[in-house]
Amino acid sequence: MDSKDPASLVRRLVELRTEHRDLDLLIARLAADQAIDQVSMVRMKKRKLRLKDEIAWLENRLIPDLDA
Repeated sequence: MDSKDPASLVRRLVELRTEHRDLDLLIARLAADQAIDQVSMVRMKKRKLRLKDEIAWLENRLIPDLDA
């Protein structure tokens, strides 16, 4: 991924948002199941948070620098 190419950033952003949404749906479904492995659930939630952080970073990269 070229961190200077806006089109590349947008494509990656779409991928991350899709993965974040899918993970959110999976976590919601599994939360209703009492037999779910809690360690797996924690890992999924941490992955979701990392995705959220990366999404925020990419969104900030796409905002033009007004001070320049």
